[in-house]
Formats: sequence, C-alpha cells, structure tokens
Amino acid sequence: MMYRLYREQQLNCTIETAWEFFSSPHNLSQITPQSMNFVVLSESSDAISEGMEIDYTVSPVLGIPMKWKTVISQVEDYKSFTDFQKEGPYKHWNHFHEFIPNDHGVLMQDTVDYELPMGFLGKIAHQLFVKEKLKNIFDFRYRVLHQRFNNKHH
Repeated sequence: MMYRLYREQQLNCTIETAWEFFSSPHNLSQITPQSMNFVVLSESSDAISEGMEIDYTVSPVLGIPMKWKTVISQVEDYKSFTDFQKEGPYKHWNHFHEFIPNDHGVLMQDTVDYELPMGFLGKIAHQLFVKEKLKNIFDFRYRVLHQRFNNKHH
C-alpha cells in the first residue's frame, strides 16, 4: 500500500536562500524533532548533487537507532530535488522537494510517496503510529521553518 504525504509552506525569503538551506544535508537535523535522534553521518559539506548518497542514523521507534541511506535521484538547481531511500525503515520512500518563487518569496512543496514493509502489519503500523509520526515531523519542520524564514524582525 503506497501512501502520500503532501505539504506546502510559504517561505519569505529568496530562492537562493531557500535553496542554500535545503540543499545542504546537514541542515536536515535542524528541522527534525530531537526525539528522533537524527544524525547525518556523511561528512561531505557539499550541496546535494545527483547520485549523491547520504547516510543517517535515526531512531523513529522506541529510541532504537536505525541506519538510513538516501540517494539524491534528481536535482534541478533552484527548482527541485528528490531523495530516495536506498536502505532504511521503509519499503519505499521518495521525497520530492519543489521550490516555486512567487511575490512573497518561495512556495515550498513536499511530496512524499512511501510504503511500509511487512504488508498487512505495515498497514496496521501506519494507522497506529507511522502516519501520525510523519505528520508530527512535518508539523515540527513547519514551525521551525516559519520561525526561521517568516519571523524576521524589522
């Protein structure tokens, strides 16, 4: 069973500022709840590029650390990029990030298509906690980004 999570957020900044922030893998931990113990293991400080692999550890359930490896499968500078899970907790995970400049700054759109392992049990897990957990992560991300990009003191 494939699920889709879609979110959008208006950021009051330039496309350059938005791109610079999101295209650095190391900024991911800043926008992930601390309870997830999200750690970027890859040393590279380079901006993302097609084919780049990024390794993390994350503790999504009961504080148990899991390895997560994503590959950047598509990049269009200042427009969009996709990270695809190569190994990790999901059966399928494809996260498409899109950045659309407008009069107020940048509209950021996230589309995550994901599937859980374990068939029927995965469906139950999704209903019980995975769906809610992802919602919470993206709610947290929304607040942090709002604070960072939209609460400028003039």
